[in-house]
Formats: sequence, structure tokens, C-alpha cells
Amino acid sequence: MKKNKTGKVYIIGAGPGDAGLITLKAIDCLREADVVVYDYLVGKDLLKYAHSDVRFIYAGKQGGAHTLSQWQINDLLVKEAKAGNIVARLKGGDPFIFGRGGEEAEKLAANKISFEIVPGVTSAIAVPAYAGIPLTHRGLTSTVAFVTGHEDPTKEKSDIDWQALSRIGTLVFLMGVKNIEKIVKELKDNGRSPKTPAALIRWGTTPRQEILTGTLANIATRAKECKFAPPAILVVGEVVALRDTLQWFDSKPLFGKGVVITRPEKQADDLAKLLIKEGANPIHFPTIKIVPPPDWRELDAAIKKLEDYDWLIFTSANGVAFFFERLLAKKKDIRDLKGVKICCIGPATAQQVQNKGIKVDLLPEKFISEGILKSFSGKNLKGKKILLARAAKARDVLPEGLKKLGAQVDVVTAYETVNSGKKKSDLEALFKENQVDVITFTSSSTVNNFVKIMGGGFKLSKSVKIACIGPVTAAAAKKAGLSVDIHQEEYTMEGLVSALIGYFGKKPATRKRGKNK
Repeated sequence: MKKNKTGKVYIIGAGPGDAGLITLKAIDCLREADVVVYDYLVGKDLLKYAHSDVRFIYAGKQGGAHTLSQWQINDLLVKEAKAGNIVARLKGGDPFIFGRGGEEAEKLAANKISFEIVPGVTSAIAVPAYAGIPLTHRGLTSTVAFVTGHEDPTKEKSDIDWQALSRIGTLVFLMGVKNIEKIVKELKDNGRSPKTPAALIRWGTTPRQEILTGTLANIATRAKECKFAPPAILVVGEVVALRDTLQWFDSKPLFGKGVVITRPEKQADDLAKLLIKEGANPIHFPTIKIVPPPDWRELDAAIKKLEDYDWLIFTSANGVAFFFERLLAKKKDIRDLKGVKICCIGPATAQQVQNKGIKVDLLPEKFISEGILKSFSGKNLKGKKILLARAAKARDVLPEGLKKLGAQVDVVTAYETVNSGKKKSDLEALFKENQVDVITFTSSSTVNNFVKIMGGGFKLSKSVKIACIGPVTAAAAKKAGLSVDIHQEEYTMEGLVSALIGYFGKKPATRKRGKNK
């Protein structure tokens, strides 16, 4: 990317945690950036919007532990901009609401650095909304105030007018856990009723959201008993009582469930989106990586004689992607498939073919190799030539079955699956924190490489369940010594999520703290 003589800084609000709440302008700025300086509360899913050769700098502050002090961050932004870089300064929530964005902008202005402010959805509004707490309500209150739970420690005296605050209908304290006893005392001492409803909300807008409700009389004590830790906000006011009626986010069927996705990184998004929609927390732990074959000779030879084939069979979306990539590389296109019928193992694979503008002629009822064979069993395959483009390592049941039906079958390698290189420590930490409820497997290779990564001595807790797509994957899991708990009737991502809902949907979320805790 071409550098300017002097760069520019975008001070961006990343929103409260839910990656879907980031603004379109923020995404555009991330895509433009040479350097991304991000904070602790910024969702890591947002970093994917930056281009591949961007430089990431973590500047997070967690509790009293600061990776960089504020003045160091200020100087860093100036330094990077003066080096000619476009800098995306990514901050949780909104940068101008208790985000110290004003201090950073002042430093840039003093150094004549060009900057823009990109507002974000503040946690002060979004987190209560996800907890089912409206900050204003015509029948209850028409006033709301946002207050920091942590003032500047260098101040000689607080400038918070507690007497005035105690008369405001709804109060939202950001970063309010550490000083909750002081906050509660000041409000009660200045006339706020001890019976006033209050709620602490931790990790709001994310599947890790935890809520503790009570009143000013007991919320501080209950927070201490529950060891309620930051990051959290405190909401005080009669509107908190509406949560019993209006809670929606933590009522989703998979709310709070940690679901490990073992699919390749680039193919995990579809499943992750389905899980997020149902309230789950997708945990990306790809066990395999999809790569081209060592050489293309087999596939190239088949492409050279496409007109000889009656059928082309795809058993995965990966096969489709690599086949058509190679087709173009050999200076051919979909016109060269004229007269060749297409069979796909399932709807996701079929969609990839249809995206190329090609009609799929055959889709089995059951999305497995045996299902394809059953679909072909009523057809006359004697003397028919079939091209099967698939992974390097796959079962022989399909080509052997087709040959028994009289077909001539050419099996060619379109791609390979290899170990992703992930470290087991990435997942072990989550196991220790009880953040994993279920591990999903979508193919035999995801199972086998998971076992290799975790090592021979690894034992899975009984509380962690296993879900597999299809009987072949389930058989691989059982062979590896894993107990398969969740089965599905439809061998698709949607079917997998439906099976998870069927298993977990009626069970309470273990990470939600209700008012009786």
C-alpha cells in the first residue's frame, strides 16, 4: 500500500462486543489501514476485516494490567502516522464515551496529524438492551445518565454530583464492579431508595453475557458472593424490573453454549453465523487446512477430456472450488461441461455449483456416498463414464459402488486435507475455564486431526459433548474413542444446529446468573 508523507488515524468505536454491531464506516476504515491498534474489549472477529498484510498492535488494558500506558498509546499513534501509515485505532464501544478517545485526538491534533472519529455503538446503550432493560420508559422514567465507575485517580476530589444523580430515573455506570460498594452507598446516602432495582451485566451483547439482578440494598453483597468480575456495567432504576418480561437474548435456545468448530478457518463462518443466531458462542479451532494436491496431473488429464464423461460427481464444496479453479487455469470454462451431468452430495456443494451458473442434475436424499449410490441405482450406468473429483484421502465406497453398477469411474484428486498446525493449548485453556460445551465434527479428517493435535493422553470431560455430521464422521469419532452424543437427521450445517437445539434447547444456560443467585 502506498504511504502518504504523513499518515492518518481513524479513532474507531468497535461496539460493545457483538461483532454485528460494528458500523459500515468502521469496516471501511479497517480495510484501509496499514496498522491496527486495538484494545482488550475489541471482539477478535472484527480484525478479519483488515487486509492480509496489516500490522496488529495490542494495546489492551485489563483491570490494573496495562499493556501500554495511555501516554504510550498516544505517542504510538503519532509515531505510526508520521511514518506514513494509515492507522485504525480500534476501541471498545464508542471512543468518546469513557473511551479516552478525546485524549488521543488531542495528541494527534497537537502534532498536526490528520484524524477522523468513527462513532461506535456504546455499551451504555447496547448492553442493557441485550439484557432486556430499556433505559427509558414512558411509564417509568424519562431521564437517563451515564456515569463512569472509575474516575481519574489523580483527581483530588470527585466531580460526580451524587445528589443530582440520585434523582435521575435510570443510571448506567460503566466499569462499575470494582467500586460498586461506594456507588451504592453514595446513591442511598443521597436519597435513592434501597428498594430500587439494580442489575450488573458482564460481557454484554455476547454469548458469554451474565446478569445479576437485585436492589440497591443487596446488589453489592450479591456481587461479592458471586465473585462477579469485570468487564461489567451497573444499571440502576425501575426499568431494571422490566427484564423479567423483556429478556430476549439470553432466552435463545443455545445461549451461552460454547461450540467448538473444527472446520477449516475459511469455511467456518457459515456455521458460526448459524450458531450466533441461536445464542451460542462459536469457538474456532480448525483441525484441518485445505490445500491443493502435490501436482495437478490427474485433474488436468481429466479436464483435457471432459467431453468423454457422462457424469461429474462432487462430494464436497472444496472439490467444486478447486475443480473450477483448475478449469480456468487450463483456459476452459463452464461451456466445456456441455453434455456432462452434475451430481452433488448435498445442498451446500450443490449451491457452489449453482453459483457458477450450472444446473445440478442429481442430489441424493441422504447426503452421504451411500445416498449417491442409491440415487444412481435406478439408472442405467452400463458403459457410462463418471469423473469423481474429491479429496486425496476418501472412502472407496462410492467409486466401487458405481463400478458395480457398470460405470467406468475416474477418481482424481482435487485437493488435500492436512493438519492445521493448531496448538492444543489454545483449547485446553477453554476446557479449564468450562467454556466448552460441545465439539462439532464435520468430516472424518476433522476428527482424526483433532485427536492428533490433542495427543494420546488427552481425555475429554464428560460435560463436553460431541456432535457429528453424518454416520461416517460419527464412525470416525467412535473409532477414535470419542462418544458421540448428538446425532442429526439432516447432514447439513443447518441440520447440525437443529440437532444442537434439540439436545441443549430445553436445558438452562449454565453461565447465566439470575436474580435468585
